[in-house]
Amino acid sequence: MSSALKETVGRYGIWSVGLRSEDPSRRGELAEAAAELEQLGYGAVWLGGSTAARHAVPLIEATSRLAVGTSIQSIWQYTAAETAASFAELETTHPGRFLLGLGVAHAQNTAEYRRPYSAMVTYLNALDAAGVPADRRLLAALGPKTIELARDHTAGSIPYLVTPEHTAKSRELLGKTPLLAPELKVVLETDPARARTLAREALAPYLALPNYTGNFLRNGFTEDDLTDGGSDRLVDAVFAWGEEARIRARIDAFLDAGADHVALQIVDGASRDALPREAWRRLASLLA
Repeated sequence: MSSALKETVGRYGIWSVGLRSEDPSRRGELAEAAAELEQLGYGAVWLGGSTAARHAVPLIEATSRLAVGTSIQSIWQYTAAETAASFAELETTHPGRFLLGLGVAHAQNTAEYRRPYSAMVTYLNALDAAGVPADRRLLAALGPKTIELARDHTAGSIPYLVTPEHTAKSRELLGKTPLLAPELKVVLETDPARARTLAREALAPYLALPNYTGNFLRNGFTEDDLTDGGSDRLVDAVFAWGEEARIRARIDAFLDAGADHVALQIVDGASRDALPREAWRRLASLLA
């Protein structure tokens, strides 16, 4: 099934917070954007932030083949029973179109946070018992134990805020079959100072989250790289920016390191809830 999943999502997808909304008045706007993303050739849309299956509905209804996944649904926000019920409902109406991306989120944002690895194991076991297929769920896996959990109990890994080096390590732990689909932030800006300023604005919230800073430290960065908004070395590792050839080369570095698919997030200084449709068009042209 993983080979079929890889074919479904293709090489490139879009990661976006703006494509999920609780506002019914935005359904038309979201549907129109999703239809264009499919037309542009993207294979998947990843709904950023703590999201759920219901947010995928307007995007799936507006398209014919686009895969829509959560990136991520927090295991603390919805019980396994609730998740299984929503998955089953969406699978009945739109079979094969939804991917359940799960994660443990962050202790700072979740009062229920406790022993995240054990909690994830328990959650996956409950999904098994409820009939949610392992080959339609993915984990936001950063550390080795969680990557191995993704290998053994899901269709693969959708890590966020990582490097090609982390991607290579993930591929080694996952093996050849599971899907590996890292997120990568893209700044369509050629001026180095402007590009890095935009990148640091986007990076700042994550430098206060131990899940990410710990992963950086495990993967060769130092405490100095995490200060003052992030060193140039760190920014250049987790963002693609510059001329089109440079951006394309940075994306290709993840594929060369073992990624099957790259979930691309536009960073342009606008609200994360915005839909940067012109940037998505430019990016599609760059990838063609």
